[in-house]
Amino acid sequence: MKIVIVGAGEVGFHIASRLSYENKDVVLIDKDPDAIRRVSDSIDVQVINGSGSSPIVMNDAGIKGADIFLAVTNSDETNLVACLVADILSPATMKLARVRDADFDMYHDTFREHAPHIDTVINPEIEVVKTIDRLMSVPGAVDVGEFADGRVKLIGIRLDEDTHLAGVHLSDFPSMVGKQRALITAIVRDEELIIPRGDDRLIPGDLVYFVCEKEGLEDVLRVFDKHAQPLRRVLIIGGGRIGFRLATLLEKKSINTKIIEKDPKRCTKLADRMNKAVILHGDGSDQSLLLEENIRDMDVVVTLTNDEETNILSSLLAKRMGAKKTITKISKFSYFPLMPMIGIEQVVSPRLSAINSILQHIRKGKVLSAISIKGEQAEVMEAVALPTSDIVGKPLKEISFPKGALLIAIMRKEDIIIIPSGDSVIEPDDRVIIFAVKQAISKVEKILAVKLEFF
Repeated sequence: MKIVIVGAGEVGFHIASRLSYENKDVVLIDKDPDAIRRVSDSIDVQVINGSGSSPIVMNDAGIKGADIFLAVTNSDETNLVACLVADILSPATMKLARVRDADFDMYHDTFREHAPHIDTVINPEIEVVKTIDRLMSVPGAVDVGEFADGRVKLIGIRLDEDTHLAGVHLSDFPSMVGKQRALITAIVRDEELIIPRGDDRLIPGDLVYFVCEKEGLEDVLRVFDKHAQPLRRVLIIGGGRIGFRLATLLEKKSINTKIIEKDPKRCTKLADRMNKAVILHGDGSDQSLLLEENIRDMDVVVTLTNDEETNILSSLLAKRMGAKKTITKISKFSYFPLMPMIGIEQVVSPRLSAINSILQHIRKGKVLSAISIKGEQAEVMEAVALPTSDIVGKPLKEISFPKGALLIAIMRKEDIIIIPSGDSVIEPDDRVIIFAVKQAISKVEKILAVKLEFF
């Protein structure tokens, strides 16, 4: 598979890095020589210093032989023009564009249906708001993924120091959740991702990933000492585009919302556009302002400014002052490993949201969803079993999956959801969810491309 990427920023760099690790043929284009130098010094891909909207540069990159074209620069206009040029030069190549401006929201379908033909428009701001909404809805969750139209949940929970699950064998976990079907799929311990076995024990401080049905989620969360509470009050620090999108969503849910924004002009604009949200002009890291706005009464504080350090400081301050939960926007991937060390667990990233959206289209076959967990250490994919597949009609214990890969759920047409055991049998046209560590992704992808067909 050959992939041409325009834009060597954080998104382009990390997509290229992952695909290079999987031995895919990647060409990365960027006008910034420093960005190109960073890529060439770090990963084994072909780089071209030039404009991604130039037909000459595009031909030099081999666009006519490319399977996928990604336009992920920081400029919406550049991405759209680059897709137009790619469509002229290579109509058969699948084209994906990152487009963030809300002015384009109503025209995503138009871009797909008319020239320039763009197969997928990715707005990371829309995706990150969805992620924030999911995190707010699950108490104690560090990560929340959804499959089968939300009927199956993949949840990451950090075990508290006083958890009653300390020392529990994973083989005993099913009996603890009772009639609710749940499967622990991975454990992150000391920054190492572990595919657990039945004789593994849970330890306080573990980040535990489990999969379960939506209907039984509350019961399973109680086993982890997490209890659902109604969401009534949310404070958003940063009234930019993401803050506005989130506040609009919360208004529709009738949740009391306040926005703190530094820029007085932006405050005026927000006040004109919002119906119920309270707009406050000020600094989200101002302790006196947070006290004045009763920070202790806030169910969630979401920090969404364009400055990472401000987001981190504001979240830490809000937690120290009594906020029940904080969600912090981070863009620099290098910061991610540091966050748990300083007490920040719920982290969102528009760039990571963009990468997750892109991955589902890069994977061989038409993947419905592909979610990265724990940075880039693992991935979860969704597929449909073909009648001719070798995984159909056999108990799972007789099927050889790649090492580091695990089938975590089966969905049947009659809305039956199966959390699988060794005796489970996949039937034709079942939808399956597969978890795979980074090292196993390419092998799983081969299975999916050869043996499975996707939606």
